[in-house]
This record gives sequence, C-alpha cells and structure tokens, in this order.
Amino acid sequence: MIDQPSTAPPPTDFAARAEWGRAARRRVPRSTHAGWRPPEDRPDPVALLEEQAAGRVPELVPIRHARMLVSPFTFYRGAALLMASDLATTPDSGITVQICGDAHLSNFGLFGTPERRMLFDINDFDETLPGPWEWDLKRLVASFEVAGRHRGFTDAERDAVDRNVVRGYRERMTRAAESRVLDAWYDRLDADQVAAWVRAERDARRAADRQVKRTDEMITKARTRDSLRAFSKLVQNVDGRLRIAADPPLIVPLEDLRPAGRTHEEDVEAIRRILRDYQATLPGSRHPLVEFSYVHMARKVVGVGSVGTRAWIILLRGRDDDDPLLLQAKQAEASVLERYLGPSGYGHHGERVVRGQRLMQAASDLFLGWQRVEGHDGIVRDFYLRQLNDWKGGVDPGIMVPAGAKLYARVCGETLARAHARSGDRVAIAAYLGSSDRFDRALAEFASDYADQNERDYAAFAEAVASGRLKAAELA
Repeated sequence: MIDQPSTAPPPTDFAARAEWGRAARRRVPRSTHAGWRPPEDRPDPVALLEEQAAGRVPELVPIRHARMLVSPFTFYRGAALLMASDLATTPDSGITVQICGDAHLSNFGLFGTPERRMLFDINDFDETLPGPWEWDLKRLVASFEVAGRHRGFTDAERDAVDRNVVRGYRERMTRAAESRVLDAWYDRLDADQVAAWVRAERDARRAADRQVKRTDEMITKARTRDSLRAFSKLVQNVDGRLRIAADPPLIVPLEDLRPAGRTHEEDVEAIRRILRDYQATLPGSRHPLVEFSYVHMARKVVGVGSVGTRAWIILLRGRDDDDPLLLQAKQAEASVLERYLGPSGYGHHGERVVRGQRLMQAASDLFLGWQRVEGHDGIVRDFYLRQLNDWKGGVDPGIMVPAGAKLYARVCGETLARAHARSGDRVAIAAYLGSSDRFDRALAEFASDYADQNERDYAAFAEAVASGRLKAAELA
C-alpha cells in the first residue's frame, strides 16, 4: 500500500507535501499520461456541440460553427467541452489546483495591470474550476501540436515545441517549489522580459531578426489597444450623441434588440441599477467607476468558443466625450468541466470566473467584477465584466515559425506553472514531475495522438455542416 495521506498535508509541512507528490507519482506513474486512445463509449463530438449550442443565441450559433470550420486549430479552440469529456477518462495525479479549463495557446497574451505594467499571462477564464493540473497542461501542449500541424512543421519540429511546453512548466514549477513563499506568489512575467528572451534566443542561435521584430511589434501594438483605441473603432457621433456603431450580426445596438412595449427609459434605468450592483463586486471602497455615467450598449460577437453566448459592450462617459470607457459584459455559463468535476463552489458563474481569474493571474483588471441580469426574455443569466481592451495583445498562431513557436511554448508553459503554483500545491506538483524529461516525453506523445483525435472530430464536424445537420454562416 502506498504511503500517501488521504488528504493534502498541512501547507506548513513542506516535507510532507513533497512526499505527497512522490506518492502520487508511484500511484500514477508519469508514463501513464503518454498517448491517447478514445474509449469505446466516447460521446459523439457533434452531439456534444449541438447540446452546447442549445442555450445560445440561435442566430449566432452558425457564426460559431463557421469560425470553428476555418481549420482544425480553430475547431480545437471551440472544442473545450469535447476535450474535457476526453480528459475525464485519463489518469491524474490527484493533486488539484485552480485550472483555466481552456488553456490553449491563443488564451495567453499581454495585458495591462492596474499599476500600468504590461504582463504576459493567461487571459481567458470562462471555464475555470478546481481540477487536475494535468488537464490544463495537456490542453496547452495539444494546442501547440495542432497549430504546428496547421503551420506545416515537421514531426521533429512539433515534438521539440511540445516538449518545450512541458519543460517550461516543469522547471518553473520546480523553481517555485524551491522559492521563498512570497517569491512564488509574486512571480510574474512582464513584457520586457519576453522581449529580452527573444533577443537572447536570437543571439544564441544567430537567428534572423524577424522574430524579434514581431515581438516588438506585438508589445507596441498591445500598448495601443486600450479603451481609447476601441472607442475610435466602435463608437461614432450621431446627432451630437455618442453611439456604438451597428455592424449586424456582429454588433447590434441594444435598441435594435428591445422588445415591443419596452421603453428606452426603462432600459437606461435597468442598466444604471446593474452598474451600481456590479460596482459592489469591484475592489476598494472607492472605485473610478463611480465617476462614469452610462451612454450606450450593444451586443457583440466575441471569440470562437464563446460565440452564441451573450456578450455586450457598454459605453461609459467620464469627464466629457473625450473621456470614454468601454466595458465588456460576457455571459458566464456553467464551466464545461463541471459535469466531470462537480459543480462550482460559487452559486454565481460570473463570480466563479472572477474569483478563479484573480487567483490564477499575477494581476487582474481593475474593472473585473460580476453581475446577475434578467434579460428581455425574462431569463436570469450570470455575467462577468471587464475592460474591453486594456493593453491586450497576443501571438498570431497563423504566422508562427518553429524557432518562435518553441520559445513561445516555453513561455506559455512557465506562465501556466506560475498560475498553478499560486492556486495549488507547487511542492507536491514539482515532486510529482521530478527532474527528468519523462513527463515531457509522455505529454508530447499524448499531444500527437490527441491532435489525430482532433482531426477526426474536425472531419466529423465538417461533414455535419456539409450534410446540413449543423448550420454555418458565410464568413466575410
């Protein structure tokens, strides 16, 4: 019988925590994570997507399908439910952390902190929930494998990239486990460090300056992506009043969705009440939100996997028309992980997202909060709110080259480790991983096999669209 505590050891007993991780490794060897073979009773992937679409805005679901149809990688982005179903059948160490739940490579990027520093971190937490740390890491590694295939990388190039994700995670987790407590909690990666890593890689390999130039451009572009830039693109002056410009079906102003019999004044009063309640979920006794007033609101289609859920942009006004703020209110449904890991401990899914994000991120948006709203259809839904843009930027997987992908893989792996180290037992996880590359190799093999599964699911999805079982919109 394995000498393993039935529950996690006390946080202050570092030796027991390390032994807990080693005991988990004896119980679930690292090699058991290698490869992927679908079980005989694996659910129909198209049926899962149909089930997920049932509660979404009907006219927007075909847009989601169209975006997923672009490539196996965009399909992978929208298939978090499918992978959660699959991961639930795989081994796990029994060590739980707060997981992102959708940790693919496009859900990492740059953003601005309230202190106006630019950090690199995870930037999507719609599916966050306590769960096995391996699930996040497997989804991240497989995303690099899928993207590498899309870019035409060789088998050897993809294998090197995939292993670098896990190596970055493993080595950063080990450093976190050996660090002083507060050093592990405060650890973060800023944009200047990312740029310095890229330049060091160039110098070490005598590589071309293209990757450095792209990184500098990404950081510069991210610094310009704030509310003012979003304002200039989305807002226009109509008869002396600021209004979010309509671009149906992607952007639809609130008044165009208002049911018969409901007045503009009723909507405005309801939104002001919602904003007052939302303010109570924001940090601090006095928040800058109190100095802004409501102007206009529109429904906006966002992302790939999120298309069809309700997402709104809210225009607020500060001192004058030259002092705008754009918020995004995004519907928070039950995490796709809940049917496999159990329900969230929070009764409000917006709060679930916000609490998980605050725990996993090194720093979070000053305007990150939550609210529960009754829609025009009488249905009550949960939302979380944040700034629409706040120095946000990321890597375009469609232009990645092998050398850049390998570096980016390591950065993402390390970033995921930082998040898990804050929310789970970094000492136990580091002890489970050990110092060899055995886990790296196991997950690279898993990623390759799972990318095959993703291609099979994508083919089934494309066939469902071609047959008319699923509807997909025409993309412009």
